[in-house]
Amino acid sequence: MSQVQTLSPFEILARYERLSLAHASDTPEKLEAPGLWRGIGYRVGSRLFVSGIDEISELLAVPTLTPVPGTQAWLLGVANVRGNLVPVIDLGRFLFGERTLHSERARLLMVRQGNGSVALLVDEVFGQRTVDAQQRVGAEAEDDPRLSRFVDDRVGEPRLAVFSMNRLVRAPDFRQAAA
Repeated sequence: MSQVQTLSPFEILARYERLSLAHASDTPEKLEAPGLWRGIGYRVGSRLFVSGIDEISELLAVPTLTPVPGTQAWLLGVANVRGNLVPVIDLGRFLFGERTLHSERARLLMVRQGNGSVALLVDEVFGQRTVDAQQRVGAEAEDDPRLSRFVDDRVGEPRLAVFSMNRLVRAPDFRQAAA
């Protein structure tokens, strides 16, 4: 009769790690197809947008906000996101002057700005969108003057405005939140 060897929880976890590393792939799981661009689709008011997946660091449900006095109307306040205070911007109010209604579908897009982050309130997030080279060829130029500094073209069907978060966070009026 053989004797069953008992392993400590640490030894069991170390064994699992060795087994999983033995089956790990050496190639990263990235979509590497020429001519493909990936982004996150979202809605602000009645407009549909897509921003590069590398420009948005996180999607969040809207947390409790603390107002900041003496700021522009589009700066809704600050939120505590895992111990960090993050300014929350109403993107619809900043772009169009129209307040975003708080609903069950409203989300925050976390975007890097300098050494920190800023959260942008949007009406709805649609998830990942892929744009191929053929859609880029058939793109239409942005005709709304309020968006032309952030959007180069509109692609796909329905038309999604390709919105640059990098241009937004560098815009002087965006950086000046004091009233």
